[in-house]
Amino acid sequence: MRFISFSRRLFLAGIGGSLTASLIPLANATEITNTDLTPRALGNPKAPMVVEEWFSLTCIHCAEFAKNTFPSVKKNLIDTGKIYYVFHDFPTDKLAITAAMVARTLPPDRYLAFCKALLSNLDRWAYRQDGKQLEELKKMSAFAGMPADIFDKAIADQKLMKFILDTQSAAESKYHIDSTPTFRFNHKEQATGSLSYEAFLANMKKAT
Repeated sequence: MRFISFSRRLFLAGIGGSLTASLIPLANATEITNTDLTPRALGNPKAPMVVEEWFSLTCIHCAEFAKNTFPSVKKNLIDTGKIYYVFHDFPTDKLAITAAMVARTLPPDRYLAFCKALLSNLDRWAYRQDGKQLEELKKMSAFAGMPADIFDKAIADQKLMKFILDTQSAAESKYHIDSTPTFRFNHKEQATGSLSYEAFLANMKKAT
């Protein structure tokens, strides 16, 4: 999905499947902590290769990669200690940043399952035509164990929003990222689109 440039100031002003996680209230449910700003990653940080993915939670191509390629990447490369995989938010619309804020407010161990559920059910929440996208997102966050009051705080958290937008802007400036998903392999090779597993391996080989 091509990323359409937008005014960051107007963007800020304008923002006012099933999960495996059980319905367990979050710890310290009345507070949102700085863990929202920590990296979201999988694997061994000392792995010989680092792979970074910039993705949007409303992107169909990100959903395709998550469904068709990422399971093999996790099984064969992350779980075996060959790569350290880092996730970066790159929201392509207002709904995507809202979803990213909710995902980052969940405990880190629920982040990936929640993102996977959102990407697997885009028609259920992001692409619905009845104007109830936010309402459905709230329902899905409840399945991940997020109380309604924490959801409301999460989507109003200006510090978290600024963090996501600032890191996105930095990626645009430093790596010229303008579409999702985008991947960087060992800080050398960069690729875009819903990579097949074979293409993923080919980029890894180039980066060694």
